[in-house]
Amino acid sequence: MGPEKLWPEPEPDTYSLERCLRLKGYSWIAGLDEVGRGPLAGPVVAAAVILPDNCDSSCFVDSKTINAKQRSRLYKELKNNGAIIGVGIVPEADIDRLNILQASLLAMKKAVLSMPAQPDFLLVDGNQPVPIGIPQQSLVKGESKSSSVAAASIVAKVIRDDLMDRYHLQYPQYNFQQNRGYPTLEHREAIMVFGPCAIHRQSFKGVREYISEP
Repeated sequence: MGPEKLWPEPEPDTYSLERCLRLKGYSWIAGLDEVGRGPLAGPVVAAAVILPDNCDSSCFVDSKTINAKQRSRLYKELKNNGAIIGVGIVPEADIDRLNILQASLLAMKKAVLSMPAQPDFLLVDGNQPVPIGIPQQSLVKGESKSSSVAAASIVAKVIRDDLMDRYHLQYPQYNFQQNRGYPTLEHREAIMVFGPCAIHRQSFKGVREYISEP
């Protein structure tokens, strides 16, 4: 058994990448993340976020580590405190046409292009570059390494969850409000009973087996 720690481990500085890039002359550094690669239904949603200079960047963490109420509060804080936000949505039909990786990258590109002020550097969650002519750095598990990427993950999650809540009203038999389109046992059983609906991804295993031949 090792020696007892006399003080807690310091929290990681998840804004250090942005600070270093500012020292190199970049002024508008956007974090990029997407939500919805794994579901059997619904769109993939990406967000791009440039954090304001005066915000407490430490409060922005991976959206998967906080609950819906916390995500909603942080999303409102971003909107009220002057963060520059862009959102890109790629629907299920385009996911089937392109494949989920290309659809995710397209959603990220759309998010950047929708920003009211264009960034001059991108911090991108994952290991693939976004197909856009802006300097960028890919970050595996970027939500834990960059506050800007974490903020983008929160925005994308809140927006996609809201979309799935609306789809739940239209297709209550699949319980999208709870499963968000992910392949839970309940969702897979609903597909078996009712068949796929209009927002199911027809190219995905778990859906394509239940599509009737024309």
